[in-house]
Amino acid sequence: MIALLEARRAGLLTRRHWLPNLISGLIVGIVALPLAMAFAIASGAKPEQGLYTAIIAGFLVSAFGGSRLQIAGPTGAFIVILAGINAKYGMAGLQAATLMAGVILLGLGLARMGTIIRFIPDPVIVGFTAGIGVIIWVGQWRDFFGLPAVGGEHFHEKLWALLQALPHLHGVTTALAALALALVILTPRLPGMKRVPGPLVALVVATVLQAAFHFDGVRTIGSAFGGIPQALPTLHLPQLAVSDLLTLIGPAFTIAMLGAIESLLSAVVADGMAGTRHDSNQELVGQGIANIVAPLFGGIAATGAIARTATNIRNGGTGPLAGMVHAATLVLVVLFLAPLAVNVPLAALAAILFVVAWNMSEAKHFVRMARRAPRADVLILLVTFSLTVFADLVVAVNIGVILATLHFLRRMATSVEVRQATEQELGLEFAHLGFVSLPPGVLVYTVEGPFFFGAVENFERALAGTHTDPSVLIIRLRWVPFMDITGLQTLDEVIRDLHQRRVRVMLVGANARVQAKLERAGIVDLIGAENRFARLDEALAVCRELAEHDPRMAHERPALLNETVDAVAVTAPQDDRRA
Repeated sequence: MIALLEARRAGLLTRRHWLPNLISGLIVGIVALPLAMAFAIASGAKPEQGLYTAIIAGFLVSAFGGSRLQIAGPTGAFIVILAGINAKYGMAGLQAATLMAGVILLGLGLARMGTIIRFIPDPVIVGFTAGIGVIIWVGQWRDFFGLPAVGGEHFHEKLWALLQALPHLHGVTTALAALALALVILTPRLPGMKRVPGPLVALVVATVLQAAFHFDGVRTIGSAFGGIPQALPTLHLPQLAVSDLLTLIGPAFTIAMLGAIESLLSAVVADGMAGTRHDSNQELVGQGIANIVAPLFGGIAATGAIARTATNIRNGGTGPLAGMVHAATLVLVVLFLAPLAVNVPLAALAAILFVVAWNMSEAKHFVRMARRAPRADVLILLVTFSLTVFADLVVAVNIGVILATLHFLRRMATSVEVRQATEQELGLEFAHLGFVSLPPGVLVYTVEGPFFFGAVENFERALAGTHTDPSVLIIRLRWVPFMDITGLQTLDEVIRDLHQRRVRVMLVGANARVQAKLERAGIVDLIGAENRFARLDEALAVCRELAEHDPRMAHERPALLNETVDAVAVTAPQDDRRA
């Protein structure tokens, strides 16, 4: 449900909720001020574009999103992607890609794909966020240390150039940056300063010092960008040819996917902190609208900001009104305080991004996962991290997801058990029915686990080792939750082969979903409706009647297939199952 309507129905827009949301929105707006400018500059945009993004996207996501507590704006996760797109296609290309990403997000939300995005495994998310943190950290060395511009297309080239330039650091710039970094970290720890935003304190102190002493060689927003316009943006459509738009589909998709992941993660964090429940599909709709409108007014890509959302909750925010007040606060800053931004040192913003990069890296979580997770998950984590840093974020996420998917399929396939049921096992299961032994010439096989393309080899191997064929083969499907087309085709081929060998096949215990697929695939017609049973005891009763009237079955021994097949791919734990 749309956040604003949901909040209204919940009574969160009544007068008694105004004050806490007003206070929270004001605080979040103050927190967002330095972050919005810093993220924009690091992305290759102007500082005011970060403010415009926070204003427009922050308001629209609060109004039309699926989380009543979400705060949206430019985030650190986008820096690497946006900087790359801006460097290659220019600001017009970046804004066009952002608009297209908004359309993609809107489509994903309307198609109700919000829940699928959440299935990206944790090693992939931790790996690429840690990689982004490293890239942001290294990318801010120039402004933090006052270094000259360096070249290099790839990360390792830029890192080597920065290391070579470090001996030429600017002392005053570095001192200002170190002071700002200390203030960001220590301000919340001082008595009575817990709720005071450290980034704001660092920004104000560094700006006041620069305005008072006019340090030579210190790059500021004024010297780098000419200041911030004291006005709100006007509508402007990106002017690009159709051919340019086609080349931007890839970057747009990247922005959309990262935006979807980041916003839904933020919404999940908000739910955990406040005990709320977000609508993932509506959240994607809100993010889509925000990213369509923001670039039309000079903004860049936006998504849910975890830190600002958490700040909103900690300061008493209960509904979307807080997000709207956050946007209004930034409007007032632009209209009345913009001239003061000329003295903001870029070193102070770099110090703020140092802390952002550290928080994004989740170093403790990364190390803990690398030490304690299974080896396959550690491999996925390290591969995603390495590719993010040294190759490309898109490549990293794609390969990480592919590796995680293949690993999951392998684990699922090896967890499927295909084994011969022994008389002892069946005797315990059906003791209450007076079970003594299997009818002569009857063999029972049990399939446990999803019968999909990754597991068919186990099934084929289990039924391949035939010495002397039984008269009746019963296949229990009670613990098969689903079948895919490969599993159905394999079962069809196996049944046809057994029929050629004059073996009667019975299928037992399929659930409603599997039963429907068996009927649709023609397998029920293949075996005959009389060979389909809901319970094993019913099938065994029919087999006893057959044995009484079939002299051939009366002289056959019950265990006729390879006795070793029960060792095939058995990894799933055995639980106490009863018919």
